[in-house]
Amino acid sequence: MNVQGCDCSIVIKTAQREMGIPYSNETIREAISILQEEAPIEGDGVCRGIQQRNGVTGCIVTPLTIGTVPYLLHLAMGSANAPVFISETRNLYRHSLNLLPYENGPRFDLIQKRGDGKWLYERCGVKGFELRIMRDEAIKLKFDITGERPPITYPYNEIAETETEERFNGNGVTYSINGQEYKNIYGVTVTANKEEGTKTELWIKRILEQGPNVPHLIDELSITAQLFRESYEHRYFGMFRLSFKNVVLNSDETEINASDTVIGPIRYYVAGITMAEVFSFGEGRLE
Repeated sequence: MNVQGCDCSIVIKTAQREMGIPYSNETIREAISILQEEAPIEGDGVCRGIQQRNGVTGCIVTPLTIGTVPYLLHLAMGSANAPVFISETRNLYRHSLNLLPYENGPRFDLIQKRGDGKWLYERCGVKGFELRIMRDEAIKLKFDITGERPPITYPYNEIAETETEERFNGNGVTYSINGQEYKNIYGVTVTANKEEGTKTELWIKRILEQGPNVPHLIDELSITAQLFRESYEHRYFGMFRLSFKNVVLNSDETEINASDTVIGPIRYYVAGITMAEVFSFGEGRLE
């Protein structure tokens, strides 16, 4: 997840709310293409390029926090069912999210502040994302952003403050394959391309010779991330879960050429559905 760019503040804005997201890097910029004008077949012609403004492109990398995870997974996954109130809690909702093709995903505005300048990118969407979960690291989400409108100067002085709540960490993640917990999985990277349909892949890093090996065919893989705090009601609010159906081995990228513990990556293709369960307070709105 190497992203070239410089730190700035990013705010995601929908009709219902604005949220300043924590992040490590970003490369949001105006998309520019060159329309090439060729020389004629005969005679002394001139080749030249005409610059065209094509909206917005780039990406954002952000760690997932207890406050941002419902909102950001909703933008990444693309569709949310009606929230379900969790009984015996004061004000807690569970949301089921589905990974759908890009054209069905929600639209949002981005406000970018770098130095003294502020820009507004309107009607943006997520054309793909990468979720990285590794031990001893914060769980990070990368959005690949697209939009058809060029940026404009943001006219207001105030923007939403950045969320600074607790961050999910790879050490608080458990992995269940076909109903059995696997403790030898070191981490998982989920990549989804949502252009012209949805293509989802998993990179699973497992520690060799510690526990059972990951099977080639997986009926269901569940990834559960938790924040271990007693103050969260029923431990729901500090948790989200991803589920993948019909996961098929694509290739084994393990290279065994070390005297120490070997962590081998294996690549899978998700042939079935991808879903998430996330939790929020309030009226249960994610938009």
